[in-house]
Amino acid sequence: MTALSPPAARRVYWLLTATRWLPVGLTIALFSLWPLEHGLTVTQVLTLGSVMGVVILLLELPTSGFADAFGRRPVVLAAAVAEVVSMAIYLLAASFWAFALAMVVQGVFRALDSGPLEAWYVDTVHAHRPGADVDQELSRAGAVLGASIALGALVSGGLILWDPLPGSALRLPFLVCLVLTVVHLVAVVVLLREPPRAHRGSVLDSVREAPRVVRSGLRLASANVVLRALLGAEAAIALAMIGFESLVPLRLADLLGSEEQAGALMSPFAAAGWAVYAGGAAVGGWLSARIGVGRAAMVTHVAMAVGVVAIGLATGPVGVIVGYLAAYGIFGGSGPLHATLVHREAEAANRASVLSLGSMVSFAVFAATAPLAGLLAEATSLSLSVVVLGVVAGVGVLLYLPALRAERERAALTRSDEPMAST
Repeated sequence: MTALSPPAARRVYWLLTATRWLPVGLTIALFSLWPLEHGLTVTQVLTLGSVMGVVILLLELPTSGFADAFGRRPVVLAAAVAEVVSMAIYLLAASFWAFALAMVVQGVFRALDSGPLEAWYVDTVHAHRPGADVDQELSRAGAVLGASIALGALVSGGLILWDPLPGSALRLPFLVCLVLTVVHLVAVVVLLREPPRAHRGSVLDSVREAPRVVRSGLRLASANVVLRALLGAEAAIALAMIGFESLVPLRLADLLGSEEQAGALMSPFAAAGWAVYAGGAAVGGWLSARIGVGRAAMVTHVAMAVGVVAIGLATGPVGVIVGYLAAYGIFGGSGPLHATLVHREAEAANRASVLSLGSMVSFAVFAATAPLAGLLAEATSLSLSVVVLGVVAGVGVLLYLPALRAERERAALTRSDEPMAST
């Protein structure tokens, strides 16, 4: 199987990004509401996220090490299969333990899905342009991601209003989501091409090789001050995401007194949120081209945290929605910039492992913090819980300082090399 050219790889990367995230858009505003409608408590719903986080924590590095040792395509394919299975179980679940099983499989999917497609694309670019920054391409991929989720959320709202099936109005979006996950699986099989690695042996050989690759990534993180700080920033981002993803639908349900009303309201606003996310990704690329990736990452991180605090301080549904849209838009700009800084510290031999370190930290923080946020919300209010998450997340901006210093040193080194190159 021959390698794709960078332009062809870019098209495949963006298309698979679209098919990966379109199903998510159908259920992203409903994921917390579906188990709540089946009688689970707020704390139980947030604990489900912790179940997924623990699974990801256990599997993140082994799966990424396998992706680095054996290849990206098999792992992306396995992730697509796990996504189909997890959504089927989630749709049929009717108790906490059934939902927990769905989240275990979802954790397997997320662990497999974390990084290999992006690593595949960056490796393809670097094979032709070694060491090239990919902030613009990742920002555009973020725009594709946001637009795909926005479209899915918009369709989801329409499906809820249509409500042609007996029972819950939330059921149809999950059914359509399941169908679209199958579509993504087929797209991966047909479109994703990866040349065989010269050193690749059997699957068993790659499984044996995976721990060595993982150790390489861990050694890099332990020795690299910039990467360690970026992993800490990833933890801060995870706190913000609990505030503007998990708690907003629950707060609207509390304000409106109905999960179905909250779902009908959240779906179109989730569409708007991810459309804003797409715009934010584009703005993030524009900002980084003018003030540098490091400064742009810091600016967007602080603005995202402020948006989360605004969600918590809002006194009604309109204020919650405005803060939600602002936080999502800024999050769209922040993500590709953060990823670009991480890619600078990685190499082809351990890129998926390094990406997974960040994802592992993110989900570990989510697993540890989400139930605490739920307990705080039940003991006090959802509003206070969101504010606390936003404030703590904002402090994480300080963890971008090592990356900013490294960027300045890199720029100075480039400038000093220019006269030598011209002579």
